[in-house]
Amino acid sequence: MTDSRPSRRLRQGRASLAISFFVQGAVFALLVTRIPALQDRYGISDGLLPLFLAAVPVLAGVGSVGTEHLVKRARPGLVLRLVQPVVSLALLAAGSGTAVWQLALALAVFGLTVGALDASMNMLGVSLQRAYGRSIMLGFHAAYSLGGIAGATLAWAGAHWDLPLPALYAPVVATLVPAALIAGHWYLDHQGTAEGAGGAEAVEDGTVVSMRLLLPLCLVMAFAYIGDSTVSNWSAKYLEDVLHSSEQLATVPYNVYMVTTLLGRSFGDLGVRRFGAVAVVRAGALLAGGGFAVVAAAPGAWAGMGGFTLLGFGLCVLVPQTFAAAGRLFPGASDAAVARLNIFNYVGFLVGSPLVGALGGVWSYRAAMLVPMALVLVTIRYARSFSPVPAGYGDGHERPRTVDVG
Repeated sequence: MTDSRPSRRLRQGRASLAISFFVQGAVFALLVTRIPALQDRYGISDGLLPLFLAAVPVLAGVGSVGTEHLVKRARPGLVLRLVQPVVSLALLAAGSGTAVWQLALALAVFGLTVGALDASMNMLGVSLQRAYGRSIMLGFHAAYSLGGIAGATLAWAGAHWDLPLPALYAPVVATLVPAALIAGHWYLDHQGTAEGAGGAEAVEDGTVVSMRLLLPLCLVMAFAYIGDSTVSNWSAKYLEDVLHSSEQLATVPYNVYMVTTLLGRSFGDLGVRRFGAVAVVRAGALLAGGGFAVVAAAPGAWAGMGGFTLLGFGLCVLVPQTFAAAGRLFPGASDAAVARLNIFNYVGFLVGSPLVGALGGVWSYRAAMLVPMALVLVTIRYARSFSPVPAGYGDGHERPRTVDVG
């Protein structure tokens, strides 16, 4: 009888990659939550700040494109081991400089390497999920959410105790970089997952990625990040200015959103295995759309908080499942598919915040919330793109229920 349990190597690879996702979530949160402190440190005007912020996702997109070509010559695990320490050190450099050009250089390095990091992490996640033969992708993104909560908490403590940015960033980076380097010894690339899965073929075979076939997933990715960036950039202002909450209460929705994102991702893999990816994506889109509707119609702050709670549970499943679906769609070229899909992460981030801000300024912020709501609901139309294809996965035999691969 064939033992379908994952091998020890696969379990080690899964744990080490989860650590990498956690580290990246913490580092990114430490950057975005301390943007006002960076602005004060370098004396950047409000007019110039959006240019700095927009440059990061643009360069991240460039880094993701470059990674598609880089992994043809170097394994994704090697790319990840090289770029993750650089991302963390770029964060420290951004908080330690004194001249604007130093910040610009640090953010440029951060953007380029974070694009390579996001792409290579998800490449490894997709190949590991294929080897496991069941949905594990949401768990990796749950680790990212947990890291984001940890990073945001550290940033809050730094602001509360009025710590200079170097004093906040240096000990964190000194802890996270060694952790990532140690974890990197157990990363599993395609060769490792194929061996650990009992010989199932998992290497790239030169298949051409059709953008026509990938486009529905690209749109879902962009729409999900438009929704996510709306929450991260506008939830506090919305509660304070539109729903007339206190300044202190206005800081709560994003934390609630992050916690519900963590909870949804922690248990989401079980939902995919039980009901299938298509059903989970449809449910997530409906929950997220309902969350935006509640936020737009909320009579007060606590009702608005309920809407942001729904948003967290809904949006949290879309991005991990989109990466997983790309890997299934192009099993012979999953690295290239993930790298191209990852670009639309940054497209959504670039579009979402300015779009809602512009509509809120010329129309109303309540009405502006209906736009990401409509875009997220469009995801339901593309839900069939998440349907698993009949195939043998990872453990050397055909699974009787392909819906458990998410």
